[in-house]
Amino acid sequence: MPVTLARMPALAPLLARGALLSPLKRPRAGDRFPDDWLVLPELRLDLARLAAYERVCGFATGEDALPLTYPHVLGFPLAMRLMSARAFPLPLLGLVHTAIDVTRHRPQPATGVYELAVRVDGLRPHRRGTEAAVTTELRTAGDVVWESRSTYLARHATAPPKTPDAPGARRPDPRAPLPARADWQLGADVGRRYGAASGDRNPIHLHPLTARLFGFPRAVAHGMWTVARCLAAHGAPEAVRMRAQFRAPVLLPGRVTYAADAGRFELRGGDRVHLVGDVSALPPV
Repeated sequence: MPVTLARMPALAPLLARGALLSPLKRPRAGDRFPDDWLVLPELRLDLARLAAYERVCGFATGEDALPLTYPHVLGFPLAMRLMSARAFPLPLLGLVHTAIDVTRHRPQPATGVYELAVRVDGLRPHRRGTEAAVTTELRTAGDVVWESRSTYLARHATAPPKTPDAPGARRPDPRAPLPARADWQLGADVGRRYGAASGDRNPIHLHPLTARLFGFPRAVAHGMWTVARCLAAHGAPEAVRMRAQFRAPVLLPGRVTYAADAGRFELRGGDRVHLVGDVSALPPV
């Protein structure tokens, strides 16, 4: 049964609730999870917030079509409402965004009115814990014009995988490294600027002191900022599928290399790969 919302939920109380409930949650095999759609039926965009997002991610401002990654930002509060709920079995604290798969069927004008829908659509074992999948859809007149599937990992003790092909097993990429296209010097304020534009003010992204509370030596760039920054440089067709995997955190401040060739892109720091992704054109609908 879909649950219809009258307004967009505020993020800060959801994050606080998720943090308070996290110590009480102990993931187990066969956990149940709420899988109802959360639906916001009359969504109109804040154009000032959109422009701030475009600036911090490197997209051109003032264009009518939304950046490919922006509907994820719109759906994030709904996802947090689901994942901060008592019925969601994984602790919100420490949950790591591991991958995102986006399909844009056609461009979305910034001045449009949309139906936004989000749900948890699966849990699966991972070599390092349990992974949850969250689906987000942006709809116009009942048609899905944009959709994504994100996976989030809750780390906990697990039995060793029986085969190297078990879910979550990391396999080496046999392809040659991509050619470097640009070096980017990232300031210490990238996390704060992206947090202000996106609403995601997770403390690991904001300041070295708060990041250290969670085991990081410095603040960490948002994974969705890294993929958006790469897509702003790479570009994408109007009808497109984009897939990205987050491999390692980007510490702030820092220097990274954007590399790309044809439909593939990645972000590297020295020999460390932070992000890999690809884009492919789809037939227009």
